[in-house]
Amino acid sequence: MRGVKDLLLLAVSFGSLLAGITASEIFAPLRPYPVLCMMGLLFLSFLSIRLVDVFQTARRFPLRIIGFLGFRLIMLPVAMAGLFRLIWPAYGLSATLLAGISTGAVAPFFAHLLGANPSFVLVVVVFSSLAVPFTLPALVALLFSRELEIPLAAMMRLLSLVIFLPLAAAEVLKKVASPAADMLRRNQYPLSLLLFALTNLGVFSQYADFFRGHPLRILEALGVAFACGLSFIGAGMLVSRGWRLEDRLSAVVSLWIMNKILVIVFSARFFTPLEPTVAAMYTFPFYALVVFVRGWRNRIHARNRAA
Repeated sequence: MRGVKDLLLLAVSFGSLLAGITASEIFAPLRPYPVLCMMGLLFLSFLSIRLVDVFQTARRFPLRIIGFLGFRLIMLPVAMAGLFRLIWPAYGLSATLLAGISTGAVAPFFAHLLGANPSFVLVVVVFSSLAVPFTLPALVALLFSRELEIPLAAMMRLLSLVIFLPLAAAEVLKKVASPAADMLRRNQYPLSLLLFALTNLGVFSQYADFFRGHPLRILEALGVAFACGLSFIGAGMLVSRGWRLEDRLSAVVSLWIMNKILVIVFSARFFTPLEPTVAAMYTFPFYALVVFVRGWRNRIHARNRAA
């Protein structure tokens, strides 16, 4: 069943991307709405998160969580910016945005799937979401001098709106109308697919002329996406050396499963078509690298048993 859902998500993601490019005039009316769709996606995700569990876990492991969040939101994007300036400068901003965005709200699902510590992942999801409106715009301004082109306050305002309002709305709904919240949680998957498709249609219909004129850019973006995914997983393995295996897996999941949809919306508003294209292409490593991480986990298991 999980495999079918993964295939359906890939089909919807890339089908809507291609439809936005090839039938841009049909879907042009959707161009103003990607931000609202993004807010709807985060609202659905936050319905499944209990903030009390997040704060209890944070109180038990404060130093590890603070250190990891510093790595997650500051050190990793700075490292990716430096790496891509050396190997692929045109995609430095794309890699930095992916590295510096918050951990995705679906990360706890991957934590359960791979046998990681879901509580740790949940803490990273919530606190990285709360911090990213302040950290990411500042990093972009510092590393790429984009404050000359885009007001820093505008970037912070957009990210704050997209994240904090859905979080507050989800908490209110859970308290005042729990049956409605339960109904939405039960239908979260099809509703999320619909919102994701509408987001892609709105974003990529806007840049259809660019993609038609630069077809090789899509292949390049796919290569960048896989390079980023493997780098994030490798960083998770390195930064968690010496931890228990389930915590190491949590570090990997928290770096690799990021909020790529938010990158699409954020970058489509402020940057060139390259950045949302790379974020959309990240759908492939987002799912395909599950096999790679599971293989790594199994090797560690076998080594521990042999010892």
